[in-house]
Amino acid sequence: MFKLSFLKSSFVSVCLMLLAGCAHPISINPTKTPERPQTNLKQKKVAYVLSDADRNIQVTTPGGGGDKVSYYAYRDSEKAIRDALRAVYQDVVVISSANDLEAIKNNAIELIYLPVLTTTSSSDSAFTWPPTFFRVELSCNVTDSKGTLIKMLKVEGNGYAEFSEFKTNLGLAGSRATSDLSEKLKKEILNNPALF
Repeated sequence: MFKLSFLKSSFVSVCLMLLAGCAHPISINPTKTPERPQTNLKQKKVAYVLSDADRNIQVTTPGGGGDKVSYYAYRDSEKAIRDALRAVYQDVVVISSANDLEAIKNNAIELIYLPVLTTTSSSDSAFTWPPTFFRVELSCNVTDSKGTLIKMLKVEGNGYAEFSEFKTNLGLAGSRATSDLSEKLKKEILNNPALF
């Protein structure tokens, strides 16, 4: 009898430890991206580089109450990057590699954006797991069609959310961070005439 109850309690303890180690899935898709003013768009054809392998990278960062959250940083942030570029340029395409010379030539691409993302999150709550703070950092080399570096951009998006705001979007702080990133990326491009 003792052995049976000991085994049961051990099994329950192991299950609880496994559950505690799991990361809660969230989405950090932007809630808002920059508007696209048709009259002021730059007439360059640009591309951003994002492969399927990038889109499938799953990231895990801290949430609240000692829990973690997981999300697909590149997949969720792609709209933020694409819409920031579309708010500046007339023609924007995605390519899977900066070495895809055929795609670069066929699309007459003049500038190539190579984004690298880093994310962090945290929460001031000891009782709920969704993050209340989220940061997305973007480092982006911009090259010409031959791979010559034109500019290196660095942009940081931050998002905050209170527990009362979560409702159906448990990744709200992350969504606000990618929205912030999108607007700041657009402004950073416009602040660099070499990218026109």
